[in-house]
Amino acid sequence: MKKHEKEIEKPDPAILEKFQARTQEFQTLMTYYRSAIREVETKFQILADESALLNDRNPVNDIQTRLKSPQSILEKLERKGLSLCWENIENEVLDVAGVRVVCPFIDDIDRLAGAFLEQDDVHLIRKKDYIRHPKENGYRSLHLIIETPIYLMHEKKMMKVEVQLRTIAMEFWASLEHQMRYKKDLSDELIGKLSSQLRGCAAISANLDEQMQSIRNRIDQETIEQEED
Repeated sequence: MKKHEKEIEKPDPAILEKFQARTQEFQTLMTYYRSAIREVETKFQILADESALLNDRNPVNDIQTRLKSPQSILEKLERKGLSLCWENIENEVLDVAGVRVVCPFIDDIDRLAGAFLEQDDVHLIRKKDYIRHPKENGYRSLHLIIETPIYLMHEKKMMKVEVQLRTIAMEFWASLEHQMRYKKDLSDELIGKLSSQLRGCAAISANLDEQMQSIRNRIDQETIEQEED
């Protein structure tokens, strides 16, 4: 099982200046979010280890973590017409901390998400199933906004984390789509044509997931039948 971590991006100097008056406050909050990321990441690693032990198959191919940059946080607050303060970051920017779990098969996503949400210290705030209901551009993934505690020196603090679960095929499509979406100076005509092609690729990706899941199910069924004989 691979693990990748993307640290805070280097912010624009002008954006960073807005945080100078609250440097200690911001650093403290980011430390809390990092701790929440570690808590969630550990939970999925434990679930993956247990599943590998019981089922002889690891349902997690990769775990990626991300902490939103100061610039992105400020831009999101400004779009909402909100001032820069601790309370607004915690209550309005729900994806400051992010954990992405990449699985081989769709049913791995369902089982992992179910087991994760059953834990008594994980509280679901919002769920968006873009696997069963893809975005218009073809994007597929399961998004969960959850709240979980971190344990500090003298207190317990509840922190929000965005969790994304997707298959390898979904991750491949999303990664390439993200790279192309941020290319500059593309004409509207070209963007329209590429968007249509990307939706076609998303359909191919979805079909691949379905076919691979079908093969996996057939192998599992054959194994069960052999054990019963």
